[in-house]
This record gives sequence, structure tokens and C-alpha cells, in this order.
Amino acid sequence: MLIDKDVLTTGEVAKICNVAPRTVSKWFDSGSLKGYRIPGSKDRRIPVSQLIRFMKAHGIPLDGITSGRTRVLIVDDDAEVVDVLYKVLSEQANYEVRTATTAFAAGLECDRFKPHVMLLDIHLNEGDAREVAKLVRNQDELQLTRIIAMSGKMTDGQLYSLKTQGFDSVLKKPFQVRQVVEAIETAVSIVH
Repeated sequence: MLIDKDVLTTGEVAKICNVAPRTVSKWFDSGSLKGYRIPGSKDRRIPVSQLIRFMKAHGIPLDGITSGRTRVLIVDDDAEVVDVLYKVLSEQANYEVRTATTAFAAGLECDRFKPHVMLLDIHLNEGDAREVAKLVRNQDELQLTRIIAMSGKMTDGQLYSLKTQGFDSVLKKPFQVRQVVEAIETAVSIVH
């Protein structure tokens, strides 16, 4: 979302910060995020200048304001998969993309980058991908991050069962890039 106006709704702020609209309302109601209510209504409005001040004070990346692109984090220890996905998703699909090759690095990137979508290989050599998903689910700031599990070693049934373990969607390797883009677009459309 490229900001071209001076005042935003709580829904717009939520999308920029990658949180739920009710989280923005809590920030507003507690006085942490300055703004005003529309007279005769319960609707809240947040000036962009106040949002930027709030985001800087709380370490929220300003990427959502400046780039307007969907943020995708690729977590896979297969360098070839990472390279291909990075190139296609950033250059052809125009997503803002970052990568991580371990569960630890994924946690750090989630904290810094606040991805809209995480493509997470289930079979990381270092760390447990299911633990990464669980940690993301337990972070208020990441509650809208959609996690897409990737695997080339699981049956369809095993992949499907991942949806009960905190994953929003699954991709079976090998996949076509078109399938990845469709999965990302579906995940983002559910949120926003």
C-alpha cells in the first residue's frame, strides 16, 4: 500500500503493520497510537505522521508504507530452491522477498521483516519448522502472517494434516512457480 493520503482507517493501518484491525484499535484506545474518532461515529482515523512515529517507536518496519508490496519470507535450506523462488517472486511477481535457511534465522527475519506470507520447508536440517510455525502463531505482531508449508517428502495425507498444526496452506515439491504465486495470492486475499 503506497500511502497517497494523510489519514488512514484502522483497516489500512492493520494491513501496513501486518496485524489484525482489533490490534490497531487497542493501540488507539490505549493512547499508544494517536488519532481521532469521526464525530458521531465510533470509527477511528490515524494520521500517517502519527503512524510513522508509532512504527518507528515500536520497531515496526516501514516497508508497508514505502513499498506497498506483499512481503514474503522464504525459509528453506535448499539453496537452489531459495535462489529460484527469490528471483521469480521478487523480479517477476514484484513481491518484497527475504530468505532464511535455518529455523533460527527464520525467527529473526519474522521479527524484523513482519512477512505477510512465509514459505516454510518442513524438512529444515537445522531446527524444527513446526516450532517456527508455532512461534509465529504465538506472536501478536505476526498473527496475520500466513504460513505455507512446503515438502517433497510427505504424502498428500501428511501434507493435509499440517493444516491442523498451524499451517494455512501446503505446497508439494516439485511445484511450478505459478502454484507458489497462486498460494501467496490466496493467502494474502484471505487476510486483506
